[in-house]
Amino acid sequence: MRELLALGLLRGSPDGELRAVAPEEAVASVVGPLDRDIRIRRALAEQARASIMGFLPVFQSSQFSREKENKFEVLEELTQVRAVIADLAARSRTEILTAQPGGGRAEDSLKEAAPRDRDAIGRGVRLRVLYQHTARFNRGTSAYIDQVIELGAQVRTLDDHFGNFLVFDAETAIISLPANPLGAVVVREPNVVAFIVETYERLWLTADPCVLAPGARAEVAGDVRQAIVRLLAEGMTDASIATRLGMSVRTCRRHIADMMEELGAQSRFQAGYLLASPAQRDPVRTRRGIGRHPRPSGQNRVTVPERERQGEAC
Repeated sequence: MRELLALGLLRGSPDGELRAVAPEEAVASVVGPLDRDIRIRRALAEQARASIMGFLPVFQSSQFSREKENKFEVLEELTQVRAVIADLAARSRTEILTAQPGGGRAEDSLKEAAPRDRDAIGRGVRLRVLYQHTARFNRGTSAYIDQVIELGAQVRTLDDHFGNFLVFDAETAIISLPANPLGAVVVREPNVVAFIVETYERLWLTADPCVLAPGARAEVAGDVRQAIVRLLAEGMTDASIATRLGMSVRTCRRHIADMMEELGAQSRFQAGYLLASPAQRDPVRTRRGIGRHPRPSGQNRVTVPERERQGEAC
């Protein structure tokens, strides 16, 4: 009885008796005021939203101004770095420069970068990517390279190590922190950014282009071997050479063992001496990646072992 009264389906009469009310009439008397209240509240909410969003341009302008004034910003957390990169990529207009040393990239990094790069290229932004040679032999990274090249990006690789950084529209650079690989510093100072861009251009000119052609990745194997030879002759340890060239220590040691066997050396010291000896700098050894003279461009490339093409090098 109490529920029927609350729903308006029963109503008291002047003589004190309860009278049944038609459901449609009860709806009008009970639900109608609620509907009107909801419409009023919705209208107030829309008015408040419009008033608040009216300040968005002012806020964005002031935030951009603060960013421009803050020439250097240190980010300690990976989440912060990724958020800034995503924002800069979304706002980029002309070109994104990427320098990623260290061989193959982590799978989660590639998954994050792929849609961001697709979107940028789709907007007409030029994308250039710089890796080390060993990145070509990592399955995930090589698949990413093929994907972005097909979209219109340019990718090149170097044998030696270089800095880890990105540049957006030649206005903002992000450089990794040496003491914190998960952090980065955001650089907006024009002169510093210009220097970073010039550094990138110098690296780019000396790098080998990646092309979508059968066996193209194997062509840089000779360069990797020659880089190992050069660093071995300088007395660097296996771990140091592996880190510098972006490969695993095991792969580095396998290359060194193969070269020692080819040289007939019984120790690393003897191998270093033989490699530094003028007698070892003949054209035959150069073609095999053992000599110290660089080979002529496009000639005498050495094929990478099948086990490295399967991604073991990184």
